Amino acid sequence: MSMLILGLIVFLGLHSVRLVAERWRQAQFVRVGERRWKGLYSVASLVGLVLIIWGYGMARRSPLFVWAPPEGARHVAALFVAVAFILIAAAYVPGNHVKRAVGHPMYAGIALWAIGHLLANGTLHDIVLFGAFLIWAVAGWIVWRRRDHDAGVRYAAGTPAADVKVVVGGLVLWAVFAFALHGWLIGVRPFG
Repeated sequence: MSMLILGLIVFLGLHSVRLVAERWRQAQFVRVGERRWKGLYSVASLVGLVLIIWGYGMARRSPLFVWAPPEGARHVAALFVAVAFILIAAAYVPGNHVKRAVGHPMYAGIALWAIGHLLANGTLHDIVLFGAFLIWAVAGWIVWRRRDHDAGVRYAAGTPAADVKVVVGGLVLWAVFAFALHGWLIGVRPFG
């Protein structure tokens, strides 16, 4: 479990720099150069991600069950994750209504993904992993919405064509991940 926690500290800590120390981050761009900073950031993020995967895999070998998920929680989680994929797609498709309504759909999507997985899993390592991502995503969403408000940021109105791309793209990616990649990468098949 310690490797999982270390990975979360590294990965989410790095991804929190813009939330808590934006000026310091900008100073690092000047000090070491933006390109070098982003390179170091990417390498360190990859190290954190590897530690999360490794630590999670080790923790799965001797799980500590905290609670038993209710019957049907897996299906509720699948629905939450499908919506999460739509939200994440909205972060990348310009000019969609979802981004205008949510503001920062990547954070909202990660939060929904985490909630779905918390509902469907009752082991300590799942609670640590998905709980950490949930807390980080909610904090990120709140910080960026506050900054948007303070700066008077308004997102573009969006078009129906962009909305279709968001929904269809998100659902296609969700289906590929849920029905093919999740079992192969994670070792768990959400639909049996």
